[in-house]
Amino acid sequence: MKNLFNALQLKQLYQLKSLGFKYTSLKPFSFKDINSLELPNTLIELKKQIEKCYLCELSKTRDNIVFGEGKNNADIMFVGDYPMDIETSSKRPFLGRGGDMLTLMIEKVLELSRQDVYITNILKCQLLPNQKLHESYIHSCKAYLFKEIEIIKPKIIITLGDIPYHYLSEDNHKLKDIRGNIIQKNGYKIVPTYHPSFLLKNPSFKKEVFIDLKKVKSLI
Repeated sequence: MKNLFNALQLKQLYQLKSLGFKYTSLKPFSFKDINSLELPNTLIELKKQIEKCYLCELSKTRDNIVFGEGKNNADIMFVGDYPMDIETSSKRPFLGRGGDMLTLMIEKVLELSRQDVYITNILKCQLLPNQKLHESYIHSCKAYLFKEIEIIKPKIIITLGDIPYHYLSEDNHKLKDIRGNIIQKNGYKIVPTYHPSFLLKNPSFKKEVFIDLKKVKSLI
């Protein structure tokens, strides 16, 4: 609830900034109707609420949202940044070549199936071609990710790429400097590693991801 309240406040502040305000005496979004900000406690209802979300600009151009999928009480959660076109069309996260690579990593290294883990992104809506990832989009959407974590209660969260790691850990170190570490956070462990799309362009880094997932396997 606090995260959603913060998202609404940030949305209002970003709107004022876009209008040219540097300072304002306007009172941000009120907390008086606090009950209306509570997010659902089931994945099904949470997905329905996200489908009606209009907190950021991406809602104006989306065709579908891409919600998480997998085991609803999984010990391991994978978190990426945002869905691609093929995923938006299918309404499923991590498809295509990157998705195939992630599936292989889960099956070959963790010796699990995709159905045994939970896979999601911070953003639930696709960016348009050549559209930059604005910080306001993440601030608007991350409340939903935190709710997914609250519902599923994973023991380990594997962050894929810099963006999910930064926003879950609140640490701004570069991924290459922090990769290989295990970070304890809010009752779960964060294991940062590279995104499959990065590995497709830089296959020499597959060895590092293999090591990271071997470490995850030893934890479970």
